[in-house]
Amino acid sequence: MKLLITGATGLIGSAIVELCKKHDIPVNYLTTDKTKIISDENYQGFYWNPSQYDIDLRCFEGVTAIINLAGSSISKRWSADYKNEILYSRINTLKTLNQALGKLDTKHINSFVSASAIGIYPNSISKLYDEDEEEIDDSFLGEVVQKWESEIDALSNCGFPVAKVRVGLVLSKNGGILPELVKPIKSYLGATFGNGKQWQSWIHISDLARIFLFVAQNQLSGNYNGVSPNPITHKKMVSEIAKVLKAPLFLPNIPRFMMKLILGEMSYLLYASQRVSSKKIAQEGFVFEYPNIGNALQDFYNGGIDNKTVTDFATEDFLS
Repeated sequence: MKLLITGATGLIGSAIVELCKKHDIPVNYLTTDKTKIISDENYQGFYWNPSQYDIDLRCFEGVTAIINLAGSSISKRWSADYKNEILYSRINTLKTLNQALGKLDTKHINSFVSASAIGIYPNSISKLYDEDEEEIDDSFLGEVVQKWESEIDALSNCGFPVAKVRVGLVLSKNGGILPELVKPIKSYLGATFGNGKQWQSWIHISDLARIFLFVAQNQLSGNYNGVSPNPITHKKMVSEIAKVLKAPLFLPNIPRFMMKLILGEMSYLLYASQRVSSKKIAQEGFVFEYPNIGNALQDFYNGGIDNKTVTDFATEDFLS
């Protein structure tokens, strides 16, 4: 097996690369930053510029599976211009890959796995969503994910299995959302957003990396939720973090209007509720190492993993 990864230096990509190193799986990766190109025996970088549909076709040599993690961060203020960047960074990435693959003999490729997001599911306190859900969230993020997935599905014409991993709230000690939740709690300034009843479908970074590799190795197709088996409410998330850090919570809840004044439309991410099932990937044989929030947090704050500091949902390095 040999992988081609877009977004290999981002939060999720870095974890997948480390996993590949442990299993002696060679990796080619694509980057828009020529200074990030490294040439090692099992880790080879190639330049691309999806905004211009430009790609070094040598990146596909010997590759048997592709993992796509590219797309600009959703964790920056959603101005009109930046909304376009969020959408087209995902669309143009996939169009570039599709056009390139159309020029090649793809018989050696047996899997294409792309990141997606659980933001496609409607905001709901009461429902449990699985991959068969057809209703789409009537938010900007719901629109983005719908168009993103449509572009992913277009690669099905290439003749290999195409899968989408709908990523939930990624927990990592040194990247993503968790450090941002930890900082105020450690400083005794922790508080819950809204009433805290909104569901958060989270996943340990290690389990998520293993899901992507599992889907690629087993040549799966279709949609899979990249979340743990046990989603929790936001209030529970905050209280569990405080428990692990042995820090008190005494400040009042933060009302939605306040965060909207600060973050604008992007504040929707803090209050949206999606309770999502991981049953489908489990039925394929995947076993979670961190199914519960307690053991996940204990791993991070008792000598757990150490990932490079990046933000959730990043540029080129998806969720980077």
